[in-house]
Amino acid sequence: MRRSMSAAGAAVVLAGLITAAGPALAAETKCTPKIQVLGSIGDESYARDVQRSQGVFDLGAGDLAVGVSGYKPVYWTGTTVHRVPLADPDQTGRVLAVNAHGLMVGVLHGSGGASLFTYQAGAAAITPLPDGDGSEYEADINDAGYVVSRSRSWTGTVWKDGRKVRELPVPADAGPGTRITMVTGINNQGDILGMATQDYEVPETGAHLQGTYPVLWPGDGTAARQPAPTANESHVQDLDESRRIVGYDWAGPWHEYTPWVWEPPLTGPGTSPGALSSHPYGTFEAISATTNVSVGTAKFHPDEMTLPDQALLRAGSGPVKALPRLAAGRASMADAVSDADRVGGAAVNAKGKLKPVIWTCATKQAYNPGS
Repeated sequence: MRRSMSAAGAAVVLAGLITAAGPALAAETKCTPKIQVLGSIGDESYARDVQRSQGVFDLGAGDLAVGVSGYKPVYWTGTTVHRVPLADPDQTGRVLAVNAHGLMVGVLHGSGGASLFTYQAGAAAITPLPDGDGSEYEADINDAGYVVSRSRSWTGTVWKDGRKVRELPVPADAGPGTRITMVTGINNQGDILGMATQDYEVPETGAHLQGTYPVLWPGDGTAARQPAPTANESHVQDLDESRRIVGYDWAGPWHEYTPWVWEPPLTGPGTSPGALSSHPYGTFEAISATTNVSVGTAKFHPDEMTLPDQALLRAGSGPVKALPRLAAGRASMADAVSDADRVGGAAVNAKGKLKPVIWTCATKQAYNPGS
């Protein structure tokens, strides 16, 4: 999810994004620090911790962005919103990721559950992916066109050109009762990131073995690896081209999230840079491909809501900082970041409406709430 690319790479591949059926995608220009509010359709309601009505989930070449608007899968060129064409225009879903060539992966929701699809910017129709269920809204795609997610059979799966081409094995040293619960990222080296969960009762003793831990399937074809887990549930969300992994530790039962980073070569335990100074909890949801910028959301426990959620950013090894809110006292959240210093997400405006947004020159806007 949230695969990004360098500004130079965006310029090279941009011409291939244009199709006769779709809108032209503007070239990357020098950014100005601001919160760019994108066009939206349909429902703009906001409620914390439920399926989001609006938001940017990934950033492509030039000014292409993808996500959800009015609970429908959409993409944007600049601030203009475009619906992904569906056979049933009332079906809900979201676009989860886009690669450098404008190829998207998304999920649709229906009476039979969730289903995955790919879509090329400007094309007339989507391509359904067999046996794909979006694994709780997680999927990703790299620039070579490989799509990863969890399948309905609770295995990690890889698709290419609309076909299922590979299943991702549980690590050889995984304990009994272990299955793949999420596949969250793939980089351009072919490294694939996910999570496995063990839930097993030992027949002889009645002991219950359980836990969630990271899994990395290396792009070089070597055996699946288990990066060191956090103290509690280890949620890995994204990885960059160097195999740096970001995510969060979840202590539960509510919103006790701690941002977490696993540094290459992934031989030791990950570490937390701490939460935003104004909030006790937070997550990392995405990392840029090569510039080591991580983004996510700062949180409070729902029973101790001193402040609303706020989008956060960490540049390199520095401190976690806040991104400006769209309106004072209103929630914001960040889900995508690019090498071009764009951050995508959503924010509530002064009227209480949730809007899809992009922070441009994001690292220049980030600030310490205590300063």
